Formats: sequence, structure tokens, C-alpha cells
Amino acid sequence: MAPQGVTTVVTSGKFLLAIAVISAVASCGPKAISAPEGDLFPPGVDLSKEAENGVEVGHRLMEAQQYELALDAFNRAALEQGMTGEILNGMGTANLGLGRLGQSEQLLRRAVKEEPDWPEAWNNLGVLLMERDQIAEAQQVLRKAYALDDGQNDSIRDNLRLALAKSENADNNDGQNENYKLVRRGSSDFLIRKTP
Repeated sequence: MAPQGVTTVVTSGKFLLAIAVISAVASCGPKAISAPEGDLFPPGVDLSKEAENGVEVGHRLMEAQQYELALDAFNRAALEQGMTGEILNGMGTANLGLGRLGQSEQLLRRAVKEEPDWPEAWNNLGVLLMERDQIAEAQQVLRKAYALDDGQNDSIRDNLRLALAKSENADNNDGQNENYKLVRRGSSDFLIRKTP
């Protein structure tokens, strides 16, 4: 065994070395990552730009078929703006894309209640009802969307045409894929493919 004094010297040497390393890191670390005095943010953060609108982010994610991320974006937007008709519609369409039809229906029904004159929300509810094979109600809802839109939106007209054709050909339906289009306020359409 080593004498008691030698062990103490080695331990003290390791301790002094550790303190020296910690002091060296501490002396240069904060200066490299801290903001200039008086600033709250480090250099390179542009505070003059507006933060991205959560609803727009959600719509872009819907277009990219990233439904789970879109739902997260709409949820964040709801925290900032409240549960507007547009956010309810976005959350409903994201849930529809994820196959969560029950949640989607609740949200889309709330959206049309919140904004009863918004044809796009009525269209999306009609698409959901088609997915749930509630053809008669889907036709009524899509007719309402078409009337509110004055026939201007091709996607709404196409969805109504599909719903009418589906009920006329209910006996001859051979499981063909139908393409329903979800729409939002503005220019973007979201395509939902019905699988047999």
C-alpha cells in the first residue's frame, strides 16, 4: 500500500486538474453563446419577421399529407386564436386524413355550426359523410355547399356529382376508387382517396 500522504497528493492533483478544466470551459463557454449585453437573443435571430401563422402551417402540412403534424399545427393555432371555424375545419380534415372518422365528424359539425355560410366546411363534412357511407345526408350537405358557393368551386361540384352518382349506382357499385376533394378557404384542395 502507498503511504497515506501519497494518496492524498494524487487525489488533490486530480481535484486541482478538474477545477482547472471546469474553470477554463466556464470562462470561454458563456461568451461564445451569450447575447451582447442588453440583448435577449443571440446574434442571428431576426426579430423583425412575423412568426408563422399556425393555420397556414397546418394547411401546408395537409397539402404534404402530413396529417399528424398538421393536427399539431392546428392545435397550436387554437391555443393562440381560439377554436375558430377555420381551425375546427382544419383539425377535422386532418383527422379525416388520419382515418379518425368519429373525431373528424365532431370537429367538422362544429365548424359548420361556427360558420354556417362557409361552403368549404360544408363540403368537407359532406366528404366525411361519404367516407362513412351516409350517402343521403352527404348529398344534402354537398347540395348546401354547392348552393352557398354558387357553383364556383369545381371540387365542390365534383364531390356533389360523385355523391349523386353513388346513390344512383348503389346496386352497381363494384368497389371502384372514388376521389373526394377536401377544400379550404383560398385556393388549395386536399384529395382524399376512398379505398374499397
